[in-house]
Amino acid sequence: MIEGLQLRHYSADEAKEILDQLVRLYLEVYAGCGEFYSEDRYRRQLNLHMQRAGWELVTATVGGALVGYIYGFPLPIQTRWWEGIHGPVPPGFTEEDGRRTFALSELLVHPNWRRQGIARALHHDLVDSRAESRSTLLARPTNVAALAAYRSWGWIKITKLQPNWNDAPIFDVLVRNATGNHTYSSG
Repeated sequence: MIEGLQLRHYSADEAKEILDQLVRLYLEVYAGCGEFYSEDRYRRQLNLHMQRAGWELVTATVGGALVGYIYGFPLPIQTRWWEGIHGPVPPGFTEEDGRRTFALSELLVHPNWRRQGIARALHHDLVDSRAESRSTLLARPTNVAALAAYRSWGWIKITKLQPNWNDAPIFDVLVRNATGNHTYSSG
């Protein structure tokens, strides 16, 4: 682990104070990845997500500088998260009760700080502390390093999904059960 690495949890209200830092790091991480990763779209996404009950952010700083973060929220009963799903999924897979699934929306680390255990520390700190029975995330199929990390942390691919955002790419849908036992077949 990196000397001086500090992790801090934020509620949505607390995170508003560092919103510009979050957006700046996001833009650095996704520079050159296409219009979907624009500042305007990400600010709208953050604004919508921060309004979700149970939204939580964990930041990673070294020497006071933001080097990475992770955030997510529990999926409500009436969620749009699963809209755009491709192909068949196991029966009941998209049914939510407000306590079943934690949606991991972002996990990112500045390129200069990658491969030093920061993503793993952020992931475990947030995901392992959740009470929901499972977590889900969307990952770009071309992000081989991230997919390998997720697999090593117990995530499995279920299907693909294309969010209802302009210029949205198609993502892999991954799921991780809190118990580590997977009841869904991978796709």
